[in-house]
Amino acid sequence: MAGLSLRNVKKSFGEVAVVHGVDLEIADREFVVFVGPSGCGKSTLLRMIAGLEDITSGEIAIDGRVVNELDPKDRDIAMVFQDYALYPHMTVFENMAFSLRYRGIDRQEIRRRVDEAARILDIEPYIARMPRQLSGGQRQRVAMGRAIVRDPKVFLFDEPLSNLDAKLRVQMRTEIKRLRERVATTTIYVTHDQVEAMTLADRIVILNHGRIEQIGTPEDVYDRPASTFVASFIGAPPMNIVPATALPAAGHSSDKLLLGVRPEHLVWAAGTAPLVEGTASVVEPLGSDTLVSLDVAGTALVARLPPRVVRRKGEAVRLTADPSNLHFFDRSTGLRQTM
Repeated sequence: MAGLSLRNVKKSFGEVAVVHGVDLEIADREFVVFVGPSGCGKSTLLRMIAGLEDITSGEIAIDGRVVNELDPKDRDIAMVFQDYALYPHMTVFENMAFSLRYRGIDRQEIRRRVDEAARILDIEPYIARMPRQLSGGQRQRVAMGRAIVRDPKVFLFDEPLSNLDAKLRVQMRTEIKRLRERVATTTIYVTHDQVEAMTLADRIVILNHGRIEQIGTPEDVYDRPASTFVASFIGAPPMNIVPATALPAAGHSSDKLLLGVRPEHLVWAAGTAPLVEGTASVVEPLGSDTLVSLDVAGTALVARLPPRVVRRKGEAVRLTADPSNLHFFDRSTGLRQTM
């Protein structure tokens, strides 16, 4: 097992800089998720760690050893790709055993490792099948099994669930969570899906335009977003962010501030002075709760309310929020402000 260090890592394609001086320490056996919108640099960063992309400057170290000049095969990492990358002419067993045979591992040891990985991933019944005979979820398990048998120092996952349908993504997310408990290896997982990030990570690294916006536990980045970018990226629906002057009852109506409040923290103001008074513009019943879009003197907000509190468009809505659930950001920089 091993930790991993990124020290002022930069990447440029010609004149275009895409990763701007990333510093990051990942502990032994830690599961870290890189998340951010398309084009933020997360996959490029992963490929540099894997050795599939040269770095422009900086250092990458695995288990204390700088690996900048090492070929991918010499870095002791295993990577799981979004397109599975299985050999179509090989059986499941042969796909999982290929890298071990290439390294000259003893036949009995290969059998032991493949059988153990197949048991962990519940793909034992498919060991003699060809990839074309498997579902997308089964193919992804085989791809993960091929990584597991190598017993690497670091696992790298590059958006492994993006090719699966919604139901399978939920199922495979659960499988990866279970896999973590059985195979405690340092892991970096890249995704654009904030739900995957929140449910899988020990720590989340949120990237934007090749820079780190925030590093923290899922609770940290959700409860105390470092910027308006993080606040609007993490959460579904995202945090409401409006000029502080739009909600003067919050007590900080400076035109230099933005005010943020998550939809679930807006609650019905029953018998108390409201923070928000507006009119429902869209009502979306979800069964367990209802999303209500409302217009507050020209400012749009979204609230997550109990079912049937608001039933239809045009109803008056009176909401309040605990002051501890209000967030303030600098209007010019977008950075979090302590009030």
